[in-house]
Amino acid sequence: MEPDGEKGADWGAKRGQAYLRIEGATKRFDDTLAVDDVSLAIAEREIFALLGSSGCGKSTLLRMLAGLETPDAGRIVLDGEDLAAVPAHRRPTNMMFQSYALFPHMTVEANVAFGLWQERPRLTRAEVEARVAEMLELVQMQRYARRKPHELSGGQQQRVALARSLAKEPKLLLLDEPLAALDKKIRQRTQLELVNLIERVGVTCILVTHDQEEAMTMAGRIGVMSEGRLLQVGTPGEIYETPTCRFTAEFIGETNLFRGRVEGGALACEDFPAAILLPPDAALAEGDEVWVSVRPERVRLSRAGAASSHAPDGAGCNAASGEVADIAYLGSHSVYHVRLANGRIVIASVPSVHWGDAPPPTWGDAVRVAWFAPDGVVLTR
Repeated sequence: MEPDGEKGADWGAKRGQAYLRIEGATKRFDDTLAVDDVSLAIAEREIFALLGSSGCGKSTLLRMLAGLETPDAGRIVLDGEDLAAVPAHRRPTNMMFQSYALFPHMTVEANVAFGLWQERPRLTRAEVEARVAEMLELVQMQRYARRKPHELSGGQQQRVALARSLAKEPKLLLLDEPLAALDKKIRQRTQLELVNLIERVGVTCILVTHDQEEAMTMAGRIGVMSEGRLLQVGTPGEIYETPTCRFTAEFIGETNLFRGRVEGGALACEDFPAAILLPPDAALAEGDEVWVSVRPERVRLSRAGAASSHAPDGAGCNAASGEVADIAYLGSHSVYHVRLANGRIVIASVPSVHWGDAPPPTWGDAVRVAWFAPDGVVLTR
């Protein structure tokens, strides 16, 4: 079975030519279907993110790739080799865990060298030392080679764990929540740094995370998972701008979701004061029950009665009046929660420069929300 949202599923990885192929992978734990018939094609040197909430199956799928779990059904083929009969310690993969799992009694250089000493045929001491030096230089940790893990910061420990994962030159690098242990500022800085390192090495990488920002910053493509299923695969832009289901629309960022039935080419919706105009390219039949997703940054906000190009009116526009129920000031922009007359909340994300020199609306102010019909995304499931 192919994953939904197939538009992005073969990006850079044509069927039969993919560097990594996951074919119908399924895994059960007792009565729980942890991974449900997942198929995916990944290109060589691609950085791919599996994104989903806790318990969605993404880490189980990663562990199957590493050989730490055995699929109940399906195949995993890496660079033309079926990994079914290959034990974890013999697979051309390496996994970096969320906890980093550094040996506390070993120095940095000994941690990086550990896997190299297990290689068969054995490497010479000179070969191991050269490889360790190369990896420490790559992650800029040469000066800390003699330190123990407890003498390093969280970001430095993360670099050592990455160097150890790359030292054996794996064909596939698996990252399980690699930045979760870092605080927000360091995590944001490390995201691009980590991408640059992976691209310099040229290794194919699969990243598991529940952090949307992390996935969208680091990965060329994202697979959204829920309840063991792969719901949509695509580039960050495709996932955010054109979700194919309600879960993706709600899980990735924020959205305003309206439910109703198609009547006369518009959406008859109980929680909006007028029929919602649909995107002109929406292929729908009369009576279809659908949802319309509108991202907060697509919602235009103006003071009630004020004419503004930012809050258009007329043909092709959905509009309603309400009052400001809540505001979250985030520096570059503010998120307004506008309560309509029927109690429905509409969220609008407004750039701080939008209001110019005029004071922005505040709590309780009468305002108007509006969006162009093409800015809505129709979802049928």
